[in-house]
This record gives sequence, C-alpha cells and structure tokens, in this order.
Amino acid sequence: MKAFLKNHRQTPRKTRLVADLVRGKTVESAIAMLSFTDKKSAVAIKALIESAVANAKQAGVDVARLFIKEIRVDEGLKMKRWRPRERGRAAPFRRRTSKVSLVLGEK
Repeated sequence: MKAFLKNHRQTPRKTRLVADLVRGKTVESAIAMLSFTDKKSAVAIKALIESAVANAKQAGVDVARLFIKEIRVDEGLKMKRWRPRERGRAAPFRRRTSKVSLVLGEK
C-alpha cells in the first residue's frame, strides 16, 4: 500500500531525520514512536502512515502484519522569497519543501 505527502513545509534534511526513525519498523511501533517524537514533521509522517494503513484496510490486507517497507523524502517545490539587506537592497532565499512517499509491506 502506498501513500504520498506533497509540499510539506519543512526542508528535506529535517524531514529525513524523522523518516529514518521509522524505516523498517512495524506500523504500530512507528505510530507509537512518532507520537512521542518532538519534531514538526513527526505529526505529518504519522498522518501519512495512518493514511497508508487506511488504504490497506480498503484493499482487505491484515493491518497487524504491515511494516514500513520504504519511506523516501525528496525535495519538493522551492518558494522564492526576498530578505531585506543593508542599504535598501534585497537578497533572495528559497523556502524548501519536501515530498514524502511511503510504501507498506506485508510480513
């Protein structure tokens, strides 16, 4: 079963820290671990896992046997913004976003 999270408003580097915590874990232990993780992206990845579990239930798969087979965090869209600098100038910077793709496997 698959689920995707697009344009998550956090950089991929910070989101990968949370994704590495749950890679290879069972669904129950991953959700329990993310409930107590103090990171912004933990809430979004927990919701993504629950969405993939709901997709598996629709397909008629036994939820107790599911584990996180693959979780991948890629770079999403970059929003171009401007920051004020000295002498009335402006400097560009990019707000980075993440794309997270999740695949659940069955034991």
